[in-house]
Amino acid sequence: MSDDFGGMLIALLPNLRRFAISLCRSRDVADDLVQVTCERALANRASFEPGTRFDAWMFRILRNAWIDQTRRLKTQGTVIDIEDAHTLIGDEGEKSTGNRLMLSATLKAIDALPEDQREIILLTCVEEMSYKETAEVLDVPIGTVMSRLARARKKVAEELGIKKGINGSPDRFDDEEETSE
Repeated sequence: MSDDFGGMLIALLPNLRRFAISLCRSRDVADDLVQVTCERALANRASFEPGTRFDAWMFRILRNAWIDQTRRLKTQGTVIDIEDAHTLIGDEGEKSTGNRLMLSATLKAIDALPEDQREIILLTCVEEMSYKETAEVLDVPIGTVMSRLARARKKVAEELGIKKGINGSPDRFDDEEETSE
């Protein structure tokens, strides 16, 4: 970089910043805009014709950079500063991993069921068919659907280590023996 070009660039920085602030009305954005302008000027300094107005050339680069930035902002959508986005919550890794492991174990338990039970649990629980619809699809009595489903659910729950809690909600089996009061 010639000393003359660098000196002119440094001397013009306050004027570039002032012009950038007037364009974008934000000191932070203006500083970024001036930086982009300087980068472009340095990359294209061979296109500057000595003897012409350096400040006009630089202001044109800055204005074009501003136009490019505003066009980019129109197409990119809303930008949120991550420091201001306290409401963005990341994925809880432990919980997510636990859920994936439970899903995998559940799929294995369902796959291990006899075919007649597996069909019923998939039709009623996954496809959300009623007992009557499931009975019609499998051409069995509705009572058979209900008993097979009960046995399938019980086997899956046992395989996963789930038992019914005090109020009927599922609880995980504990390693400790149950005590009666």
